[in-house]
Amino acid sequence: MKAGFISLGCAKNLVDTEVMLGIMQEHAIDITTDPAEADILIVNTCAFIQSAKEESITTVLGMADYKETGHCRSLIVAGCLGQRYGQQLLDEIPEANAIIGTGAWNRIMEVVEETLKGRRLVISGKDDTIYDAKTPRLRTTPNYTAYVKIAEGCDHRCAFCAIPLIRGSFRSRPMEDIVAEARELADSGVRELVLIAQDSANYGVDIYRRPMLAKLLRALAKIEKISWIRVLYSYPKYFNDDLINVFATENKVVKYVDLPLQHAHDAVLRSMNRPDTRRGIERLIKKLRARIPGVTIRSTFIVGFPGETDTHYQALRDFVEKQRFDKVGIFTYSEEEDTPAAVMPQKVPEDVMQERYHDLMSLQSKISEEINIALENKELDVLVEGRDAEQQGIAVGRSYREAPEVDGQIYIEGDAESSVGDIVRVRLLQGFTYDIVGEKVG
Repeated sequence: MKAGFISLGCAKNLVDTEVMLGIMQEHAIDITTDPAEADILIVNTCAFIQSAKEESITTVLGMADYKETGHCRSLIVAGCLGQRYGQQLLDEIPEANAIIGTGAWNRIMEVVEETLKGRRLVISGKDDTIYDAKTPRLRTTPNYTAYVKIAEGCDHRCAFCAIPLIRGSFRSRPMEDIVAEARELADSGVRELVLIAQDSANYGVDIYRRPMLAKLLRALAKIEKISWIRVLYSYPKYFNDDLINVFATENKVVKYVDLPLQHAHDAVLRSMNRPDTRRGIERLIKKLRARIPGVTIRSTFIVGFPGETDTHYQALRDFVEKQRFDKVGIFTYSEEEDTPAAVMPQKVPEDVMQERYHDLMSLQSKISEEINIALENKELDVLVEGRDAEQQGIAVGRSYREAPEVDGQIYIEGDAESSVGDIVRVRLLQGFTYDIVGEKVG
């Protein structure tokens, strides 16, 4: 019996996929990367925004073809789309044998067995699960890096976001359990831990009654075999002085702050139901740069939120131009049913959203290129991830300034010796919009 998986969406979804893979492997099901060979096909879907939903549906329908052309006997739709739409999805996709929500990963074998008997089923509903260090997991990331989900769900109620409806309330894993998983990962060869949650800075508030990310980072930094600890998705509200101090002083905690801001005009932030103000955000960014030398700051912004005027957009543009973020992700507003923003008046026309998107992207591209050019002649440690497809003598990797999958890469010329997973010293020679070319030092 063979199973094939496709994981869509964010790294948090990928961890769920890896856990389901681990459970299936424990039950003597082989994992294949060729969907034509798979008896069971599982698509772990994303439903964050409309384009993600469309990609998920297209992928599911593409996998359904293997019922005719391959070995597939069971097609299972898992994850956020399954959690959100449940029975409706099963009714509308007759090729699907089962729909399972985000909290049903631990029932994957039950679902497989039932569908192979010819039964169609839906398992969704309230999601209050979270994996632990003892849960089987088959990692799909390179052996030197691993995602560690430190919490699940979200208690924020941003007007545009459906994640709380899908993933449930915020729930942290016990600190000792996270450290135990990290030690196992380190013993297996992992050098970079990437901590993820819907709001990592909020870690611990639910079970310890106060933010505990700083304490968790200090504990993880004591694990000898770990070289880098990277934190993603930290909202400004809980990015306190204690946490800033850890970023500044713990050598293993990379100086990369992922700070989703979404907008910079107070009126829009209020409409989004965000607790931040432009003034407060500016104070935090100033403090981060003053206290964490060399800090890289990444953020994300939404253009075209209902009611966003030209004045509001210009304020956002001015903010991005002034703050000169190292990395920025930009999205056009996506209307999600059952969210407060979906029923807000004053919708921004699609052509205006696209104009603002391209304008802001163009501005940030220029800033990114200028920042990368300013790095020329500096030296950084680079984690080697592979080789250039066309020139094997060029190694490709990331420094502390680049998170996996979402940021650019560093191309190391004349390095035919370094192996994947090595951390090497690189002198940066030429900066481009997203990538940088360098040479190995020594």
